[in-house]
Amino acid sequence: MPANLGVLASIVGLILVAIVSVDLVNGRLPFVGGNNGGGPAGSGGPGGAIKTPTASNVVVVDPRQNVPGSILYVKDGNIWVQTGGKATQLTGGGLDSQPTWSPDGRFIYFVRDTPEFGHFPLGGVVRGYDLQIPTLERMAPDGSGIHAILTGRYAYSSYVWSFFIQQPSISPDGRTAAIITDGPNPNLSDIRLKFVDLRTGAITDPHLADIGGLGQQDPSFSPDGSSVAYVRNARVGPKGAAVVVRYALATKAVRQMTGPGYIQPAWSPDSRFLAVTAPSTTGTDIVIIDARTGSEVLRLTNDGNSFDPVWSPAGNAIAFQRIEQGVVDLWLVSLVGTGPSWQVGPSIQLTLSAGIDATSRESWFIPPNELPSPAPTAESGGQATPSASPGQT
Repeated sequence: MPANLGVLASIVGLILVAIVSVDLVNGRLPFVGGNNGGGPAGSGGPGGAIKTPTASNVVVVDPRQNVPGSILYVKDGNIWVQTGGKATQLTGGGLDSQPTWSPDGRFIYFVRDTPEFGHFPLGGVVRGYDLQIPTLERMAPDGSGIHAILTGRYAYSSYVWSFFIQQPSISPDGRTAAIITDGPNPNLSDIRLKFVDLRTGAITDPHLADIGGLGQQDPSFSPDGSSVAYVRNARVGPKGAAVVVRYALATKAVRQMTGPGYIQPAWSPDSRFLAVTAPSTTGTDIVIIDARTGSEVLRLTNDGNSFDPVWSPAGNAIAFQRIEQGVVDLWLVSLVGTGPSWQVGPSIQLTLSAGIDATSRESWFIPPNELPSPAPTAESGGQATPSASPGQT
């Protein structure tokens, strides 16, 4: 592809990301608007007061909610970790997003944007662009030892451009990240799921099909190492029609798991179920689906304002984001019993008017010695042995 056409494609890709992010669930993601995404009256609707989030360097938590382990999230572009009843800021500068724990809890991976002025030819004319160049970074759980794994800076001849690095998910063996990217050469790729070797930064493309250049999003490694769930973007007319897809690493088989409108899959610890963001009549809610059949097992919320689920490593709760009166907070709902016959337990609010970044999913780690005994296991009845990462033995 000629360079100028490649840049044009990348610019169009940027626009499509914005469009698809809004349209994926038929325009009902509850992020903006005075009516709170079509939510109930009084919760940010006409005449309803908009809550004021806490200051950018403060996250207020309820100290009575002693949730096991540590949960990562982002506020104003800075990464926070919440442990028990305390939230601690790990990074500053306002340029960080999408933190995720390594499966063993030794590292936190995240994306950091760096402003840079770039030049690239478009239509035969060299133009200047204000870029935000992403880098996949790794740091210790206390925020120290930040180390760059992969940069999205793309140099072509004397020109500078960039490619996307989004939504890292780490393999169970800790060797590979699944990311959403058009790298390493944005002239030649749509924004798709690819794999990054965390030792070398090399990108491997599994060549998963997309539809009309709309790409993919929301990759998630299964805890047993057998699969990656992701979202294949699509549209029907002006509306989004994304579906959750399962990619088997050993066989390279691809299987659609849901109908249109489902996004943000998150695996259960035993790899038997997925929590997903599902479309509802007023916005989005959190549901559990069976990882084999894709059928809906349990609906956890019914407010139309909930999204971005993550499963507790203990298997007995799901954290998620909820927007109320224009402010995003972290919530948790407990699961009573065993799957697939759970009952929905109490919902509790983990942050209070925090205003966390809705574009970054939370990530949850619990040390093995704090997990229930016996710890959640794979369906076979024993602890699953993670398979090799893509391209490794």
